[in-house]
Amino acid sequence: MATIKHTSSKNSDLSAAERYLTFQHNEYTGLPSWDEHGQPKLRENYLLDTLECGENTFAMACLLANRKYGKNAQAGDVKTHHYIISFDPRDATDNGLTLEKAQTLGLQFCKENFPGHPAIVCAHPDGHNGAGNIHVHIVISSLRIREVERRPHMEKPCDWQEGCKHRCTSAMLRHLRAEVMELCQSAGLYQIDLLKGSGDRITEREYWAQRRGQRRLDYANAKDAASGLPIRQTKYETEKAVLRKNIRSVLRKATSLEDFSAQLLQEHGIALTESRGRFSYRTADRIKPITSRKLGDDFSKERVLAILAENAEHQKTAALHRTDPTPDKVSRLIDIQAKLASGKGAGYERWAKVFNLKQLSKSVALLSEYGVHTEAELANQISRFKTESSESLAVVKDLENRIGENRERSRHVSAYLQNRKFAQQVKTAKKSEAFRELHRAELTAYQAAAAYFKAHNIQKLPSLKQLKAEREELISEKAQFYQKYRETRKAWLDLSTAQQNLEALHRAEGRREMTRGGLHELDK
Repeated sequence: MATIKHTSSKNSDLSAAERYLTFQHNEYTGLPSWDEHGQPKLRENYLLDTLECGENTFAMACLLANRKYGKNAQAGDVKTHHYIISFDPRDATDNGLTLEKAQTLGLQFCKENFPGHPAIVCAHPDGHNGAGNIHVHIVISSLRIREVERRPHMEKPCDWQEGCKHRCTSAMLRHLRAEVMELCQSAGLYQIDLLKGSGDRITEREYWAQRRGQRRLDYANAKDAASGLPIRQTKYETEKAVLRKNIRSVLRKATSLEDFSAQLLQEHGIALTESRGRFSYRTADRIKPITSRKLGDDFSKERVLAILAENAEHQKTAALHRTDPTPDKVSRLIDIQAKLASGKGAGYERWAKVFNLKQLSKSVALLSEYGVHTEAELANQISRFKTESSESLAVVKDLENRIGENRERSRHVSAYLQNRKFAQQVKTAKKSEAFRELHRAELTAYQAAAAYFKAHNIQKLPSLKQLKAEREELISEKAQFYQKYRETRKAWLDLSTAQQNLEALHRAEGRREMTRGGLHELDK
């Protein structure tokens, strides 16, 4: 899953951003790392490009823009905005995500969402704390150096006019989350629904509190190890992290709200309270409870009640369900005789026999997991998953078309609103031809929008706010069907492979029976 994070900087040293991206820095202090010669250490691997900077460096482009428009001269002014797109670590192995591809996606994202801003786009292959996830940094100047075409997500003239500053509002962040989802889904990468909130709401403050606590714990453990004392704890957890873990441990087994509340209090001393339709959790050492909003969406009243209902349903039906969301991939059996005939040796034959046994074991386990006992049931399951996969893909394609239509309509509405004044002024201009020539591009965009409305029989101008809400809903719905498509397609392919393996096993047994029959006739 890809996520996007934003920070702003008031640092007047505009070259600091590029130094941070190209040189190694201490994760805790933010200070540069030095080599044995007292020189800053260059990062081992990264890709860096600039946009809207011309022949200048990013720092020089920002400085020239600040001087031209007379802004960002005060210490409290925001000089740059920093966005980080972090991809799922599995994308590198499962979906072929490389540093070059991530950089290309980052450049595409920057061009589409931050036009007119001098920017640095830099891809790194590693994440915080050795996470190993590829991520892209996008650092933009807070000033826009040229007027850009109004986009549907832009609310005020300062969002597209030259010389105005970038506004990172909640609406802007929501738009960027939707764009990240679209970017990853179009590139075939893992992605979750960022518009529905996060299961664990970990703030920047909590993140660094955990990092500092882990650092202190590691230091204390090193001293105890040197003194020969036993080490009792190796992982530091914040108060909220412990609370989340304890709540989840109870939530996995509780089947009703009363059961959930009682087990929380009995096992962990956590009191569950409800106020204004929201859950809060209070530990024994606290006076003020911690609300579910501060813990994450997984601990809200709606989510907790939904999980409890699922647990109760599972307990009633005792239905078989998948315990491993990512089972090992089932591969086709190797035709050992054909490989031996092509020149493979005895060592390969021994390995292939072990490999085939493993794949047969996986195939049988997979059939048991899906409750398949006969060939007819297997064929029905394969047909069902294939149909569901095709139907989900068709829905995804339809939603993509509707999202595209929504984007096109929003673009025409933006162009119509932005350029309507020129169409009105051309009627009253003293030199209408000269005015028309001077604003040819704006009038052309206005006429194209008017023609679009006429062609689609749109009598009343749609609201950009409503179009944006509709687009976000479509994107969220598409994410759900896209996930269903991936799951059903995987189940269809895995079961098809298992079916082919069983058929290959039956053919091999048939050949052995024929061989035994022939030998028996020769003995007679």
